[in-house]
Amino acid sequence: MAASQGSSDTPVNIDALLQETRRFEPPLDFVANANVRDATVYQRAHDDPEGFWADAASRLDWFKPWDRVLEWNAPWAKWFVGGQLNASYNCVDRHTKTWRRNKAALIWEGEPGDTRVLTYRDLYREVNRFASVLLDLGVRRGDVVAFYMPMIPELAIGLLACARIGAPHTVIFGGFSAEALRDRINDSKATLCVTADGGWRRGNVIALKDVTDAAVAQCPSIEHVLVFQRLGPDVREVAMEEGRDIWLHEAAESTTRRVVEPEHMESEDPLYIMYTSGTTGKPKGQMHTTGGYLTGVSLTHEWIFDLKEDDVYWCTADIGWVTGHSYIVYGPLANGATVVMYEGAPDFPDKDRFWALVEKYGVSILYTAPTSIRTFMRWGPRYVEKRDLSSLRLLGTVGEPINPEAWIWYNEFIGGGRCPIVDTWWQTETGMIMISPLPGVVATKPGSATLPFPGVEADILDEAGQSVPTNAGGNLVIKRPWPAMSRTIWGDPERYAATYWKRYPGLYLTGDGARRDDEGYFWLLGRVDDVLNVSGHRIGTMEVESALVSHPAVAEAAVIGASDAVTGQAIIAFVTPRGGYTPNDALTAELKEHVVRSIGALARPKKIYYTAELPKTRSAKIMRRLLRDIAEGRVLGDTSTLLDPNVVAQIKDQYEGNEG
Repeated sequence: MAASQGSSDTPVNIDALLQETRRFEPPLDFVANANVRDATVYQRAHDDPEGFWADAASRLDWFKPWDRVLEWNAPWAKWFVGGQLNASYNCVDRHTKTWRRNKAALIWEGEPGDTRVLTYRDLYREVNRFASVLLDLGVRRGDVVAFYMPMIPELAIGLLACARIGAPHTVIFGGFSAEALRDRINDSKATLCVTADGGWRRGNVIALKDVTDAAVAQCPSIEHVLVFQRLGPDVREVAMEEGRDIWLHEAAESTTRRVVEPEHMESEDPLYIMYTSGTTGKPKGQMHTTGGYLTGVSLTHEWIFDLKEDDVYWCTADIGWVTGHSYIVYGPLANGATVVMYEGAPDFPDKDRFWALVEKYGVSILYTAPTSIRTFMRWGPRYVEKRDLSSLRLLGTVGEPINPEAWIWYNEFIGGGRCPIVDTWWQTETGMIMISPLPGVVATKPGSATLPFPGVEADILDEAGQSVPTNAGGNLVIKRPWPAMSRTIWGDPERYAATYWKRYPGLYLTGDGARRDDEGYFWLLGRVDDVLNVSGHRIGTMEVESALVSHPAVAEAAVIGASDAVTGQAIIAFVTPRGGYTPNDALTAELKEHVVRSIGALARPKKIYYTAELPKTRSAKIMRRLLRDIAEGRVLGDTSTLLDPNVVAQIKDQYEGNEG
């Protein structure tokens, strides 16, 4: 790849770059994958999947070995049956018995700039102290603990403390409303809620305790609220209800246990409940168990990110989402990694905050979202060029399919053309990464998640359940059980079976569309619900969005289908223009023709609306569902997960004004 010239914000010429190469071999100076010898691992895993996963599980410390690797009666799976282990022990204790005791486990920076570094020995002490507090409050094995906290070390510490005593946890993202928090607590029947007096976001205080108070007033199962003092009374006083609310620092000072011995958990004992984002109606709590989950996330983290002992690893997600559970807490810490955590926004106090953190801490592995990358593209490379990113050696993406231009921009401006990129596909339900390249083993292609991880068997089916031909789109399914899979929907096994396993009996229906190219590489097309049916032709929203974003005037785009009397569905596009481009009729016509040239006349958007921002969750996912609600004139669904709910109102006003 040619190096970028100068400090101009001129967009990457995607056509020229894609003509230069469609297939990216590992950079010449990239050392072969330290953990995977060669591609024969795929065949070995295919030929003996149970043996493959048994070897993976053997990387963990077990108190009692398993009797059987797998019991499978679709859709019900049990992995490593009879085995006993503890997730907290595997993430903390075992590292304190080696030289890693003095290795940095967590490097944390708050949005205001305050910092903390916890070694594995420090983490051991803090987890034991937190676990002792939980026991003092009456939490016992099997009790559910809810967390509603900012991105601070105590959140990770609290999860590990719960795992230590066998109390399943459920983390409710700190951007949820009181109603969403209430519903999730009531569904899980949590007995304790852990929160903070507040947090920071773009220089503003987030009043977490106030939201918690409003929620738990309607949660009869809650006995106590444990409050971490993040802000302090000089910043904000909070109300404490006597007999219910307890300051964490006071409880930690008064507890008498120095060590809490980890519970010997059965492999299939629940570890946590994760509620899917954007829930409308009854929350859908995915229940993940201990042994299989820890096996899956630790192996995928080590192999996909080519983890080495001296790496500084940063996943920019929030622990309130499954990405944070799997690839900030459990996977990396089980592997003894050094993990960076950051509390705040990527643009505070300026748009180079992420790159300042990479430079400051020498981050070598960066894992972030395609929507974040497109935002960085819109801001321009001048913010990147202010910082030294030479410590980076591997980049990852997560959250939704990445369009080729964003992939190439990431490669050029963040990775400097020297870093392999692992584009990962997985879900809350899968628990672990399912489709991704293995760096140094599998060549990559901009926009493709490449191949299923060893031991994962995926297929793409038509409505009749037959595998689709090469380059044809269809429903992505998983054909074999895998260790980190969700075992059920908490309290609703019938819903679990009907939602994921009924359509193709014995196969897991992901709900995502995909296609396979001539080399067998998988290309994710987005949610099946986002596939458009225009005059009887199925068009993926991701295809149209990629075409729009490949135009130099477009920073981001979201595409939806709206009812149309003639074509069945019409393509409606919401576009965020780059700086220097003025939305007008001429640009609209140019963008429509650009899509036609890229895909075909059927993909021509009927209408294009311009917006300064798209509706996104705090985890950077675009909420296309809300755009569909606007286009169809429906009452807007749940907006509690949005980064900025005002964005939806602005788009709605513009849409209705233009329609009128």
